[in-house]
Amino acid sequence: MPSGHGEVFTFQDLLDLFKQGELALDSFRSVSYFDMALVLLCSLCIGLFIHWVYRFTFRGVVYSYNYNVSYVLMTIITALVIMTISSNLVLSLGMVGALSIVRFRTAVKDPLDIVYMFWAIAAGITAGAKLYPVALIGSAFIGLVLFWVSRKKIRHQPFLLIVRYTEEAADAVRERLAKLPYTLKGKTVRKDYIELTAELKLRDDNTAFLGDLAAIDGVVDASLVNYRGDYAQ
Repeated sequence: MPSGHGEVFTFQDLLDLFKQGELALDSFRSVSYFDMALVLLCSLCIGLFIHWVYRFTFRGVVYSYNYNVSYVLMTIITALVIMTISSNLVLSLGMVGALSIVRFRTAVKDPLDIVYMFWAIAAGITAGAKLYPVALIGSAFIGLVLFWVSRKKIRHQPFLLIVRYTEEAADAVRERLAKLPYTLKGKTVRKDYIELTAELKLRDDNTAFLGDLAAIDGVVDASLVNYRGDYAQ
């Protein structure tokens, strides 16, 4: 093994590392069951904490129980992987090669879900490396931040206003919309009615105008949908 300054790392040195890794397999087989149980218990507790935080801070449309449970399992599985490869170079290189061929095709629509994924993976890595204070304190801090952010009230929320009305009600609808801070997003003219889509930014959920629009003669219906980026909620 090169130890002096300026020495070159040769192919033989790499082979020696692999031989040492193969010899280390015997010591890995005698892993402490207490350490293994402690890693699994720590990752399980953190995974359940992530599950609980996600459940109580969820602000989407439809809550998915299976999606939330995956965070618990992701934390435990990551901890097992790190615990397996942390003591052996050969296993770590083989695991990297095996995981490199895995492809996930599940679409993640909410960017916050990606944050929870990275949280579960990071917690599993730290728990698997037996850095229990980092895993526990770090997860507690992230959970507090997520609770604080989720409880923070949004003063101006974007909404999509969808109004369907007849040609006779066009002037009345236009006059009513002129009093609102809106941006026209789309307008569809059909044979029997007109459909208008506008983006509004309302303060403190002030939606009293929706009843006034629906009361106009010729308005078929008027709906308001909370809008966040690429999808409605």
